[in-house]
Amino acid sequence: MNAAATLPNGAALVDKLKANPRLPLMLGGAALVAAIAVGVMWSRTPDYKVLYSNLSERDGGAVVASLQQMNVPYKFAEGGGALMVPADKVHEMRLKLASQGLPKNGNAGMELMDNQKFGISQFAEQVNYQRGLEGELARSIESIGAVQSARVHLAIPKPTLFVRERQKPTASIVLQLYPGRAVDEGQVAAISHLVSSSVPELTPKSISIVDQHGNLLSGTNDRSLDASQLKFVQQVEQNYVKRVEAILAPILGKDNVHAQVTADVDFSSVEHTDESYKPNQDPTKAVIRSQQTSESSTQGASPVGGVPGALSNQPPAAAVAPVTTPQPPRQPGQPNPPAQANANQTTQTAEKTGPSTSRRDATTNYEVDRVVRHVQQAPGGVKRLSVAVVVNYRQKLDAKGKPVTEALSAKELAQIENLTKEAMGYSADRGDSLNVVNSPFTDNAEKEPELPLWKQPQMIDLAKTGVGYLLLAILAMFLWFKVARPVLRKYTAPPLPAPSETTDATEAVLLPPEETQNPEVLRLAAKYESDLALVRDAAQRDPRLVASVIKNWMSHDERQ
Repeated sequence: MNAAATLPNGAALVDKLKANPRLPLMLGGAALVAAIAVGVMWSRTPDYKVLYSNLSERDGGAVVASLQQMNVPYKFAEGGGALMVPADKVHEMRLKLASQGLPKNGNAGMELMDNQKFGISQFAEQVNYQRGLEGELARSIESIGAVQSARVHLAIPKPTLFVRERQKPTASIVLQLYPGRAVDEGQVAAISHLVSSSVPELTPKSISIVDQHGNLLSGTNDRSLDASQLKFVQQVEQNYVKRVEAILAPILGKDNVHAQVTADVDFSSVEHTDESYKPNQDPTKAVIRSQQTSESSTQGASPVGGVPGALSNQPPAAAVAPVTTPQPPRQPGQPNPPAQANANQTTQTAEKTGPSTSRRDATTNYEVDRVVRHVQQAPGGVKRLSVAVVVNYRQKLDAKGKPVTEALSAKELAQIENLTKEAMGYSADRGDSLNVVNSPFTDNAEKEPELPLWKQPQMIDLAKTGVGYLLLAILAMFLWFKVARPVLRKYTAPPLPAPSETTDATEAVLLPPEETQNPEVLRLAAKYESDLALVRDAAQRDPRLVASVIKNWMSHDERQ
């Protein structure tokens, strides 16, 4: 009986492959050809890229219908949120669809003004302009990263010549945000200023912004502090804390002083104008605004007057001077002449000189002192500071060398208080308060000894994890060496040759008695017999091959 006939099917297949060395080459070539064919087919598959993403249902349907008319393949990706076409046709399709006005994005801009009909009314033209302005603003808002889509509604009143009837424009904005995203207060303020700057006389306070959930994003309560104001207050307080600790740390130590500051910050914007007048000042030092002087004088006879007529038109009669006797010169010691004599003399002088009139008027206007003061106070000023400083006890060594703590003296606390006031910019008029306390710190007391490395919770958890992996590795090795490996050896070992008298005699002669019961020795002997049987079979089928092999062996031995 042939030994090869008793081998299992797998072993017989291996024997056939060994007997025909061309068969593995044929199988490998076929596999290589199949791989090349698959690679060529995969390379011919068009590479798709995104044409448009986040299209609305209306725009998506119009774009798909246009692609079907142009016989362009397409497919959807990312759950239908992106429309993809072959990579070499992306730019071409975008240009062709743009010529058709696709996608429209749901917002019509100023292109509405391009196709104005002849004879359109002023009302329709104004409506189209407002629609175009709303669309352009919506497109600008959609350029923000967190905004998916936006709608803008403008309420622009009609212009009027009457001041009392004028109305300010208003605006309403609805934002559709991307899932999981939000806009902060700074972005909301930016949107408000963007819209208010695009519409005349529109203020940011007249703009309402709402998200898709109906939450009002603009018009927050002005009395409460927003996030930016709270952040500013925290920065002011932290700056004061750093200044106080930085000046006390070199004296007391970094861990021996802690400070806290509470700042009352005024965020109100104040603007006032004062106009004051001073009392009357010295005319000699005042500035003259205007001065006016008027003078008039009359000398000689009085002008002719009276009732018109013959008598009044006649010249006056010749004046008759009274006879006066000159007074003799007064001798020294002689008394003064009487008063009647002086009066007569004055009358005579007046009659000789004639009538004379003189008048002078002067008006002077001085500048009035006025002071106009316009004060605008910016928000963010500090109204009041409250500072609390805690200082640790001083640590020193006693006579026995043990560390002890003692309180600071009053003089040292006064120095610390003065330094803190200078660092914080203490102002009694502002109402600032400062409190310095000297107390021992509990965190600087005797600390508990650190746990050893093997008692720390982190190391315990790490050890548990390592032990678990080690047990899994041991179990895997046990299953391999005790279960899987013997089974594989059992089913992959070649069968033992059929018992014959020659084999039994050979085993009896070659093997010692104590090794005849060893399974490993028996397996090796069976393998030897199996190989010997295969060689014999090959020699019988192809003696030339065996002869050439032996010839090669002999030539190899001779070379050595």
